[in-house]
Amino acid sequence: MTKKEKVLEIQKIFETMYPDADCTLDFRTPHELLVSVQLAAQCTDARVNVVTKDLFQKYQSPEDFANADLEELMEDVRPCGFYRNKAKNIIASSRDIVEKFDGRVPDTMEELLTLAGVGRKTANLILGDVYGKPAVVVDTHCIRLSNRMGLTINKDPVKIEFDLKKCVPPEYQSKFCHQLVLHGRAICPARSPKCDRCPISHLCNYGKKIVGK
Repeated sequence: MTKKEKVLEIQKIFETMYPDADCTLDFRTPHELLVSVQLAAQCTDARVNVVTKDLFQKYQSPEDFANADLEELMEDVRPCGFYRNKAKNIIASSRDIVEKFDGRVPDTMEELLTLAGVGRKTANLILGDVYGKPAVVVDTHCIRLSNRMGLTINKDPVKIEFDLKKCVPPEYQSKFCHQLVLHGRAICPARSPKCDRCPISHLCNYGKKIVGK
């Protein structure tokens, strides 16, 4: 079975297990998602959603964030941790969006990567969830599961991204990554994965070894 064939079989099962898999951050606009993702670094999505509920009432546009007082924004996002750098990046990226992109969050990888605090993971999330473009979001769940499944042998996020782009259908890439997060939490955590009751264990290199024992 090729990797492409394996992914298609996994997709059939994941679509029954996690049909509504989607981004777990709350947002109404592309810029709100960008801010939320910046805040989510080393912080849970649940906590970010609590913070942004009030934050997005106070700052309602890229212009509002671009003109925010740094010290005040630091306090606003303090519960998310690393609040100094996060506040600086949010203001800097918002200014660039206003001044260089006419207030619109860019829709290309190249342009997104010019924004403060934006790496490939964040850029791919924006591209996939906002603009519906093929995009592979490589987080810790994706790294762990894609290696266990045998879809990659790499640990470097960029290499994994391009490995998965070769075998995951473009229109399925974004949802696949969201499903990996849910599967990683429910069945395949870093420690003690539940291979004996995993519906895709027969398609997973790691699972086949464990179940075989």
